[in-house]
Formats: sequence, structure tokens, C-alpha cells
Amino acid sequence: MKKSITLKTVAIFLAVTVLLSSCASTTMIQSKPSGAKLYLNGESVGKTPYSHTDTKILGSTTTVRLEKEGYETFNTSFSRNEQADVGAIIGGVFVLVPFLWTMKYKPTHTYEMTPIRNNKINAETIKTSNTKLEKLKELKQLLDEKIITQEEFDIEKNKILKNKKQ
Repeated sequence: MKKSITLKTVAIFLAVTVLLSSCASTTMIQSKPSGAKLYLNGESVGKTPYSHTDTKILGSTTTVRLEKEGYETFNTSFSRNEQADVGAIIGGVFVLVPFLWTMKYKPTHTYEMTPIRNNKINAETIKTSNTKLEKLKELKQLLDEKIITQEEFDIEKNKILKNKKQ
């Protein structure tokens, strides 16, 4: 009689363990480059790489936002319908509830972030370039009008081009 009770207890314990472990699904969220701030469903959860585990049911979607300085904000989502969960399917044969967890996440999700392009030109660089350009035009006009010699033009041109701030 004791042997029968112990065997039933072990069987029930194993069945409950399989059922409960089948409910959770884990995925590793990574970014290239790593160290991006990670927001899941709008809440900050840390930085990448990040191990995410939940017990959501089949078809549930999680929104992802990645932020990193110098990179565009990356928005995406993943759903709990990416891979079949054999444990939950077997458990569902005995109890119908685990069929809500028959699918799980892929083991990893890796997202590549896009660097922000810096198309802004430094205003001081433009000002300096315009000033140099104006001086070179004036100098060329003096040369064309034969007010200065070619040698004087070359010397003054080199002075203008070598001087970084004018």
C-alpha cells in the first residue's frame, strides 16, 4: 500500500512539474552593439543582453524598444508563437489548460541598431570656409588685374590655406 501511495505521489509531482515548467518561456534579447537600454511593453527592464522569461499564453505579443546614444531608436515586437513547446503539448494531452502554452519564444532575438548619421555641418567650418573663399577670390582678382605677381599670389594663397581659423 505504501509503495502505491509513493508511486502516485512521484507521478503527480512529475506531472505538475512538467505542466508548470511548460508554462514559462525564455528568450535572450541581444542588440548590436550591446548595452542598449531595453524597454518591454513600455517599461525599462535593463540593458542588452537581457534574458526575458514570462508565462504569457499562446499568441501574446511583447513590444520591444531599444535605445542607445548615437543610434536610432529601434522598435519591434515578438510573439509567443515562434516554436512548439513539446512539454506543454504532452501536458495538454492529460489536462487541457497547457494547450494555452503550446508555443514558446525562439531562444534568442538579436536586433541590429542603425547609427545616426551626422549630416549637420559645423557652422564655424562654413564661416571659415566662406572667409577663406572670399579672400582667395579677392587674391585671384588682384592677380588677374596684374596688381600682384604670381609669386605674391602663391605666397598669400598658402598663408590663407594653412591658417585654420580666419
